[in-house]
Amino acid sequence: MTSEIKEEANTGVTGDTNTPESTGIADNAGKKAPIQIKAELTGRDRKYLDQSLNGSMWKVVLSIGTPLALFQALQQLFTILDTMMASHISKESVSAVAYLSQVNSILSSVGGGLAVGAGILISRAYGEGDFQLVRKRVSTLYAISLGAGLILLAAILPFTGSFLRLAGTPESLIIVGSRYFVVQMFVMVVNFLNNVYIAVERARGNARRIFILNILVILVKLSLTALFVYVTKSGLVMIAVASLISALAMFIFAIKYSLAGDNAFSFSPRAITFRGNVTLPMILQSLPVIAEKALFAFGKTIVNSMCTVYGDNMVGAMGVSNNLGGISTNPQNGYQQGSSAIISQNYGAARYKRVIEAFKATVVINMLLGAVISFTELWQLDLLAGLFDGGSSEFRAMIAMTYSYEALGAIPLGLNSAVLALLYGIGETRLTLVLNFARVFIFRIPVFWYLQNYTGLGDKSVGAVMMISNISAGVSAAVVAAIVLYKYKRKYNIDR
Repeated sequence: MTSEIKEEANTGVTGDTNTPESTGIADNAGKKAPIQIKAELTGRDRKYLDQSLNGSMWKVVLSIGTPLALFQALQQLFTILDTMMASHISKESVSAVAYLSQVNSILSSVGGGLAVGAGILISRAYGEGDFQLVRKRVSTLYAISLGAGLILLAAILPFTGSFLRLAGTPESLIIVGSRYFVVQMFVMVVNFLNNVYIAVERARGNARRIFILNILVILVKLSLTALFVYVTKSGLVMIAVASLISALAMFIFAIKYSLAGDNAFSFSPRAITFRGNVTLPMILQSLPVIAEKALFAFGKTIVNSMCTVYGDNMVGAMGVSNNLGGISTNPQNGYQQGSSAIISQNYGAARYKRVIEAFKATVVINMLLGAVISFTELWQLDLLAGLFDGGSSEFRAMIAMTYSYEALGAIPLGLNSAVLALLYGIGETRLTLVLNFARVFIFRIPVFWYLQNYTGLGDKSVGAVMMISNISAGVSAAVVAAIVLYKYKRKYNIDR
């Protein structure tokens, strides 16, 4: 299965895919013949595509989603261990990491949104069998992501303190964590490219490779963090340095596997094109995802700021609670990512009924995960909270109280995650923007303000608002899914 990308030798710009093949001789107008860049599929790529389009859907979703879910779970474990190590430095360090991670997430949404939005279209072109387009989009996405990362770095780095104040960061946390944030900015740029690589591997069903590579990276990160915190007794900045080194380790593998000769999923400078038929769909598909991720992270920083009325430690307690919640939601996100790629491939190949089959399988898996993991955490909540309390029983009580509410939203969030997979897969990213906007700016911030000002819950309102917003997100996602599926079945004449 070979396709070719053709490029004008005298301009260095990717040519139209309909350009006739070169004979190696200049044409009558004296123009140079087009250079040909191959876009091939390996035997494994062909096998996976056939499985995705024709195999048992439960087997496809589990085989692709499970390694991604395990990776997400381990990624969350690494985040939790990172927080535990930060607590060894001080309680203030825990709060600084929790707060600044949300600020960094706002910026990281650019790279993450590009990887998700463009990754959907790479998967779709793969399902359609247009391997020329696959390689063009892969190569161009790398170029766009690198450019975006460098622009953000240049725009924010000289004004770090002012930027953090603009984001509402408490002055005490700026003092503790500003240099940590600077190093995390460099981590962000490297991860822009790593996100593209992971999106490409996910599109071709290479979830096992993603899992193995990330395990290696996590081990590097945890080993270095433990060294800096417990052996050299370094401060918070060195935790960020450990993140940078581990991100660079992933980037080395990304370079190795992205420069794979003529493979359709490999990078080629000559395949980069900014022509509208290649670039514009990726940007249009990504913009709602970027906005969704940025607004969601920004909303969380607002919530963190609102938490400061109960003291800086409450910000840390909420951050720890979010980490505990991530033990269930991160694996759900792994299945969401895998399923969105599967759905996109089948949608591109006009396997419209299989799109619904993938969605249904993801709903069942994610809701079961939410139930089992969250109830297990509630069972051992005192033990889990004690891992982060830094020796403070008061801080431990804050953590346990907050998560006892938040855990109740794990099951509806599983449904929400499955609905997002469906919407991403069929390209309805504007609806994912609406759902995630509503989750924070309708169901969380206004509700939190009401609970703080018109009830006697006090600091319990921190956990209560997480529960209310997460349950509301699941209900609203179910309503959107019902409407979308009704229209989808009518459009493609699918039996109900």
